[in-house]
Amino acid sequence: MMSELHATTILAVRRGGVTALAGDGQVTFGQAVLKQKAVKVRRLEGGVLAGFAGSVADAFTLFEKFEEELKRARGNLQRAAVETVKLWRTDRVLRRLEAMMVVADARQMLLLSGSGEVVSPDEPVVAVGSGAPYALAAAKALLRHTEMPAPEIARQALAIAAEADIYSGGEVTVLTVEAEG
Repeated sequence: MMSELHATTILAVRRGGVTALAGDGQVTFGQAVLKQKAVKVRRLEGGVLAGFAGSVADAFTLFEKFEEELKRARGNLQRAAVETVKLWRTDRVLRRLEAMMVVADARQMLLLSGSGEVVSPDEPVVAVGSGAPYALAAAKALLRHTEMPAPEIARQALAIAAEADIYSGGEVTVLTVEAEG
């Protein structure tokens, strides 16, 4: 999925029972790079990973709302995502938040947006942020033409995206979750 939001790239990829969620560490303000080691992905309860693109303050608010819904849904990722997006879209304050999220567990990955989308990708890869088209293309190529594990695909795809997108770069953080059994 492509996004109009700038200042980051978040990518989720799954291979061999492992889901990797990666985010670049660059923080920009206009055309200036302010930071290279920001962490835009996090591990939530129950083996759920989440990452954001967009305003940091808005993203933290959304993380908090998503975590609340995840607890209410007893770990059901799909239900928590739908409830979060419903709240995001209908709440007078939340609907002004400018961010997108990728949430994933060992079985599924979803893209969430304030315009009401909860998208489950057809392939085991999804990306948001200004570098999303580049990271997505690179990850798909690596999935199809290499035997690399998911975390390495995520890391390499973000490196490729950073070569093309001036808003992506810095230190990459990769989190993983494995399917049981």
